[in-house]
Amino acid sequence: MAKPQANVDEPQAKPKGPSLVVQIIVLLALTGVAAGAGLFAANFAGGSAPAAESQPAAPGDKGKKPEPATPDELAAANLQRGVAQLAPITTNLAAPADTWVRVELSAVFEDEPDMAMADAISQDLLAFLRTVKMHQVEGPSGFLHLREDMDERARIRSGGKVSHLLIKTLLFE
Repeated sequence: MAKPQANVDEPQAKPKGPSLVVQIIVLLALTGVAAGAGLFAANFAGGSAPAAESQPAAPGDKGKKPEPATPDELAAANLQRGVAQLAPITTNLAAPADTWVRVELSAVFEDEPDMAMADAISQDLLAFLRTVKMHQVEGPSGFLHLREDMDERARIRSGGKVSHLLIKTLLFE
């Protein structure tokens, strides 16, 4: 009597993928395209060098570093541009009451800065920040809403003399 044979499929060959040479050629081509796109974007976006880098140094200035401006010189330069630094604001939020906020701002005036007006804006923003709740300022959209609210309060308080506020520091603790 003959033994029945089991149905055994013969192993099939695995489908062959692209060769290593083709993969390397494709990788090099994509790298070249990426480098070309990067060069194009760099030339398109930042075609001109900053003025400080494009000016050659004077013969007597070799080895000299520019002297840093003193705080008084910086404040005078900002006043000439219509920017007034407001006093730092530190207060607690409405909820939770144990959360503190510290904000350092500058006000951009349309004309000459008025320091009395800047102090009034600072006091108004202090009162406003005491009414803010933490959930209102969470996340990027909360930050944008807070910035817009503070800008609007500054414009109203100044009668339109302040175009916007620059937030230099915003710290919650």
